[in-house]
Amino acid sequence: MNFRKPMIFAASMLAVFATSADARTVLQNKGSDTLVNVAQAWAEAYQDINKDIAIAVSGGGSGTGIAAMINGTVDIANASRKMKDKEKKMAKDRGQDPVEHVVGYDALAVFIHKDNPMTTYTLEQLADIYARKGKVTKWSDLGVTVPGCDDKIVVVSRQNNSGTYAYFKKAVLGKGNKFRQGTLDMHGSKDVVDLVEKTPCAIGYSGLAYATDHLQMACISKGGAPCVSPSVETAGDGSYPVARPLMMYTNGEPQGDIKTYMDWIMSDEGQCIIFNKGYAPVRPVKCN
Repeated sequence: MNFRKPMIFAASMLAVFATSADARTVLQNKGSDTLVNVAQAWAEAYQDINKDIAIAVSGGGSGTGIAAMINGTVDIANASRKMKDKEKKMAKDRGQDPVEHVVGYDALAVFIHKDNPMTTYTLEQLADIYARKGKVTKWSDLGVTVPGCDDKIVVVSRQNNSGTYAYFKKAVLGKGNKFRQGTLDMHGSKDVVDLVEKTPCAIGYSGLAYATDHLQMACISKGGAPCVSPSVETAGDGSYPVARPLMMYTNGEPQGDIKTYMDWIMSDEGQCIIFNKGYAPVRPVKCN
């Protein structure tokens, strides 16, 4: 009796089933730590829209996502800062054509300990705290005594591959200025919040969506105008002094499955997800 043909048939059927199970298209989406939570929420919700498309989301910072876009190893790069001209040139030199898509807005919040009595800051004061040539190193320099603090300001920042780091540097420190030495540079936004919560002397910054009830968000003033608190509304209308766009980059104008996914992100359903995650949508939407 010849058992060879049935065995070959069975093996062929297993291969067909395996191929069917793995038939989904996988889109690689990488970058901004600020956007990673909402990107994951988009990816999970999209499974109910199109089960044939899987979105693989990872963070690592805007610089990581942009580097992947330059190298052609990602379909969508998330960024909380714009690509630099030199990055665009590098991408072009490698055959990539990055196209920017603004998918929402964020208020880059300044966090302080819940017991800190100083809740209003000017951009100039923040620069004095964070800049290398800044004059403020102690809370008493600002006329403040913080309970449980030995007076020295613990300056909390982000790592330099972060878009949040780059945007704060541009918006607060100004052109040509560097961060002071000795800052505590956190890998992620949640790490910033966790440290400020536990450290009375600390001040830090990160995306609005990472705020908790266990710390305070500073009210920020610019150019002598009244201070503005960070919120979805003040991020959306641009009245908060450190509001910023949140971007996704694609290689060229999106086509096929990437276009379908990007169109859904910009739909009311997709924009309500970013709103419910604590960011401002690109336009007014009615959400549950």
